[in-house]
Amino acid sequence: MAGVSCWHMSDSDQEAVEKLHAVYGQMKVELGRVIVGQDQVVEQTLMAIFCRGHALLVGVPGLAKTLLISTLARTLELSFKRIQFTPDLMPADITGTDVLEVNPETGHRGFRFVPGPIFANLVLADEINRTPPKTQAALLEAMQEHHVTVGEHTLDLPKPFFVLATQNPIEQEGTYPLPEAQLDRFLFNIIVDYPSATEEREIIRRVTSPSDTQVTPLLNAEEILKIQAIVKRVPVGDHVIDFAANLARATRPKDVSAPDFVKEMVAWGAGPRAGISLITAAKAHAVMRGRYHATTTDVAAVAAPVLRHRVLTTFNAEAAGITSDDVIQRLIKLLAPKVEIVL
Repeated sequence: MAGVSCWHMSDSDQEAVEKLHAVYGQMKVELGRVIVGQDQVVEQTLMAIFCRGHALLVGVPGLAKTLLISTLARTLELSFKRIQFTPDLMPADITGTDVLEVNPETGHRGFRFVPGPIFANLVLADEINRTPPKTQAALLEAMQEHHVTVGEHTLDLPKPFFVLATQNPIEQEGTYPLPEAQLDRFLFNIIVDYPSATEEREIIRRVTSPSDTQVTPLLNAEEILKIQAIVKRVPVGDHVIDFAANLARATRPKDVSAPDFVKEMVAWGAGPRAGISLITAAKAHAVMRGRYHATTTDVAAVAAPVLRHRVLTTFNAEAAGITSDDVIQRLIKLLAPKVEIVL
């Protein structure tokens, strides 16, 4: 293919991609034993994990967001901690704190650090918009640098490390919306929608019946780290990078390449991190399907969850019922009239 990097995946990497494709199919079956439907949510959450990224899950209460994440942690054999964000939560409640202890034998007093719930492979930040900015900011260093600083000490977090945050789109009174700088730390903004009529009947049947369903671990922390390394090595053509860069730039109303409808409907566009995220997620999207290179089709497939929280629409657009997803889909049609067909 013209413009594709001259680097090729090794035989061992190709074997790992094939194995991951098979494991992904098994994982959907295992998660389906507990979670009804939500296939797209599961796929996007796994993509975020394989990209070494974080994800924000947005949906009304009762859609099994917490159950999905805890079940996913069991199938990946990762340590899991849940933080319920409340208005009185303090940063030390997340990172941990020093406590004063007295040695009963010597009487010596000293401080001992007690790790907070952030010290886990998979951290569920439940209803993250219900805690003040000071506590939300405690996650910033952990999400970006994968370590926390407490007093004079900087402590590394376990590897791999992911934050999966949930947010309720209703009942916004008394909440603290995440600032754009923190939203940008999330690779994906995943919409968790209502189940179909058939799925809802199955949910009611399962929940109201006796059940002791167990899931089988299919991957572990070491294997996930290897997958992350493989995803980073997936080759990408120059035309795919151009498409991702052009898509990100076209969301900026002040950019000369932005079409008229963006200048009219968008108040603020995506930053440089968006293009990086588009290519990284496209690589994971390809690998999970057993392919060894990413295409413009992969970029288009991940564009909505990557860009929807990075594109802020104007008041007039909101009043007309136009969402960031509408803008993104319109840009894809404009910039990629000939999307690659991948079997």
